[in-house]
Amino acid sequence: MERRKFIQNSLISTTGIALGGSGLISASCQGANDKIVLALIGSGGRGLDTIINTCKLIENVELKTICDVKTSRLEIASFQIEKELGYKPGATKNMKEVFDDKDIDAVWIATPEHWHALATVWACQAGKDVYVEKNPTISIWEGRKMIEAAEKYNRIVQIGFQNRSAPYGFSARDYIQSGKLGKIVTVKSYNLLGGRKWMPQPDQATPDWIDWDAWLGPADYRPFNPAITNSDGRGGWLDFWSFGGGALSDDASHVMDLARMVIGDPSHPKSVYAKGGNWPWGSEKETPEFLSITYDFGDFTMTCDSGNGTNYMKKTPGDIRMDPNRFPDWRTNATRTEIYGTEGLMYLGRHGGGWQVVSENSEVVAQEGGIMPDVEHQKDFIGSLRTRKKPNGNVEQGQLSACLVHLGNIAYRIGNKQLYFDAENERFIENDKANNLLKTTYRDNYKIPEDV
Repeated sequence: MERRKFIQNSLISTTGIALGGSGLISASCQGANDKIVLALIGSGGRGLDTIINTCKLIENVELKTICDVKTSRLEIASFQIEKELGYKPGATKNMKEVFDDKDIDAVWIATPEHWHALATVWACQAGKDVYVEKNPTISIWEGRKMIEAAEKYNRIVQIGFQNRSAPYGFSARDYIQSGKLGKIVTVKSYNLLGGRKWMPQPDQATPDWIDWDAWLGPADYRPFNPAITNSDGRGGWLDFWSFGGGALSDDASHVMDLARMVIGDPSHPKSVYAKGGNWPWGSEKETPEFLSITYDFGDFTMTCDSGNGTNYMKKTPGDIRMDPNRFPDWRTNATRTEIYGTEGLMYLGRHGGGWQVVSENSEVVAQEGGIMPDVEHQKDFIGSLRTRKKPNGNVEQGQLSACLVHLGNIAYRIGNKQLYFDAENERFIENDKANNLLKTTYRDNYKIPEDV
């Protein structure tokens, strides 16, 4: 990097915490021809694949550093990046080193969910823009802190809800807004995945390939357990409340976010009811095997059926996801949305699959194919860094969609009950037990402050 640009970047980054809301932006993000320097935090398969693809597709984008508390993953990621991009990045186990690097403009956060919010806040405080994978939070309070940090430090924060950059999602929204579907009566989202019985594993001595304390980060300390994470894959952390929200926060979050987008991005629901449990297989995991949720939005309802009990249901096949001229078999499509209007029914696919509207006798009266929108979402993020315009997956909408996950899980966790929600204050009405789950606990040195 030439000296003039380095000095400009250093000035912006070092003053980011004090002057983040002043309108200053990273010099390297001002124009389409200026280099953007990225760092990857969490080098598992999802984060690694998407950031490599971004650097390949978009001019003047460079990956400088990868960060992971698993040395096993750092080795794999470093090899893959050198193979695909032709250069070897720096590597660290400490994300604070990434935030302190004045050359880095933006971070790509692909950690387990319990790290998303804290890493995002730290990045914003350090003057970095952020791409953070879904689900962006593990509690409602965390999302509000992410919004406050993005606003205070004038940062771009793009949530990895990729469907928000899907052209077929925009056309579905346009069709609904045209009135051709009629008045929306109800929206049904599905996340009907396969599974098997889950059994606990004994704790073990911490292996040498992981900094276990750093992996836990904000979560309460517990001994290493191989059911939570492993050396070369994601592991089962989604099965534990301390680290994620189960099947609902994994795939169902994508489905409900796209549903929200195409119907016009409603705010929080008035109430939520959930019923779930481990009845399909009788597992002993913390997050439920199956969960059925109903949200009351005032003049329409939205439901979500999510879990791991239906092995005959399948996500949209990969070949259809990448073919705009083909549509899935909606009857056995595991991750579809059905939007019922007074004039017709729209089927909507997640991560490709497009949409179709049917009338009487299942006659298709309108449709548009669509493919997996990863590329469009990556381009949108880099474009936002250069223009400073809000990205498609902006953090405010990410919070509203993430809250659907949290509302459903909280209603289940307090005993499969109906909860009434104060949207303005993001609190439950007259239910202390539910309000106790609005915010997770944090360990020393890993706390998000009230004032970010």
